[in-house]
Amino acid sequence: MVDFVPIRRALLSVSDKTGLKELADILVAQDIEMISTGGTAQALRKAGHTVRDVSEITGQPEMMDGRVKTLHPFIHGGLLARRDTPDHLEAMKAHSIDPIDLLVVNLYPFEHTVNAGGTYEACIENIDIGGPAMLRSAAKNHAFVTVLTDIQDYEAFQTQLKQTGGTTYAYRQKMAEICFARTAAYDAAVSVWMAESIGTKTPRRITVSGELKQTLRYGENPHQQAAFYTDRSAPIGLATATQHQGKALSYNNINDTNTALTLMEDLNSEGAAACVIVKHANPCGVACGENLRDAYQKAFDCDRTSAFGGIIAVNVELDAATAMAITEIFTEVVIAPSVTQDALDILSQKQNVRLLTTGGLAHLSNSSVALRQVTGGWLRQDKDTGALLQNSLKVVTQRKPTDAEMCDLLFAWTVAKHVSSNAIVYAKDRATVGIGAGQMSRVDSAMIAAKKAERMAQTLGISERAIQGAAVASDAFFPFADGLLQAIEAGATCVIQPGGSLRDAEVIAAADDANVAMIFTGMRHFRH
Repeated sequence: MVDFVPIRRALLSVSDKTGLKELADILVAQDIEMISTGGTAQALRKAGHTVRDVSEITGQPEMMDGRVKTLHPFIHGGLLARRDTPDHLEAMKAHSIDPIDLLVVNLYPFEHTVNAGGTYEACIENIDIGGPAMLRSAAKNHAFVTVLTDIQDYEAFQTQLKQTGGTTYAYRQKMAEICFARTAAYDAAVSVWMAESIGTKTPRRITVSGELKQTLRYGENPHQQAAFYTDRSAPIGLATATQHQGKALSYNNINDTNTALTLMEDLNSEGAAACVIVKHANPCGVACGENLRDAYQKAFDCDRTSAFGGIIAVNVELDAATAMAITEIFTEVVIAPSVTQDALDILSQKQNVRLLTTGGLAHLSNSSVALRQVTGGWLRQDKDTGALLQNSLKVVTQRKPTDAEMCDLLFAWTVAKHVSSNAIVYAKDRATVGIGAGQMSRVDSAMIAAKKAERMAQTLGISERAIQGAAVASDAFFPFADGLLQAIEAGATCVIQPGGSLRDAEVIAAADDANVAMIFTGMRHFRH
């Protein structure tokens, strides 16, 4: 195997022209012939460089709106020919095919077109054909051809070229691996978009792709390696957030922050300031308030113990008063749409706090599909985007909830959707007062949430029962009346749950006996 290969001839065809001039300057300095297509050739000539059009090499014009230009033996033969195989060399000589030593291609912006809301026709036109074909040819023949498809690799390539006039085999191998990963991700993006566009719910094959955003110190535990990849599907959110201070995010930080953001997006704050505090992928305090400081305080007062070392997400600009309150305890991450300079100055005194801004209210991924890896395969399902309409709810008790109770019921229901099942959430005045998560028994979740609420009431010096008059939400039906009775005993006066148990009549009777209002949603929100 040949280690070092000099570069004498290059083909450049790029959609993104970033760094193109600087790269071409190095190629010209090394006396490397440049071949190019369409807009890339124009950009190179505008920069003052001499370049040959692909159509001059192939003897055929670009046609069909540029769909056909590089799919030609003079191009692919120059990329695929092995320079150590006599038959290949003879074929090149017989057909006047010159070798291509360097291919520089980045693809049509398909992913960007999809994320920008492009029409079906626009997305189809931004599916690159010739680019992936050339990239795969060059990457397959990396024994002799260097391939660049990522702009971030230009600088290292230029350094090596200036020093040696060519590339090493190990370098070409690495660039080929990057190339195949890019073409695979590109095809994955196309196939996922196509399936969703035509409504295919269970495609014959599924593909997963992502681009490395960050290598993480470790995963859930120090002995696990980890990294953060983005699929570019959400224009505003965690993957695109700006970090202002603090050390690099950890695996658990990212996972917990994602829980906070997805809950915040579902939370219908009706213009009010809202705050979500998450610990170990479960909400431990959620509230809406008259202002952000008020919302934070109510969320914090739900479970001050669990909030220590937690993740805080807010839906409005982070102000100085709220930032000052946040600094009173240790917090891992604070994420907000924006931050005032005063708040930034306050948090800068706590350098261990990771501060992120999204530039707006976070958006869920454009993809409607959720995947989970299992041993030997994947589970695929629609994302849980189920939302309730108030006029679709069914009151099943003699007493109907008041308007204030209905507001709290819907609030508690939204929070319960993001709590690990079995989930029980108590709420008053659009603030959680008790959360029970992840128990194997629903009655245990109800009991734990109530006990945590009473403990916080004692801490806060509140004389009345913490849950008295609260709404309670259950992510799935009560299989027996015991869970409901536990909530009623704690002080809940209204209940929202899916219904559907064989013992619904027993549960409804228990609610009526206690003069508790209860509504059925007909929808559950298991979160595992």
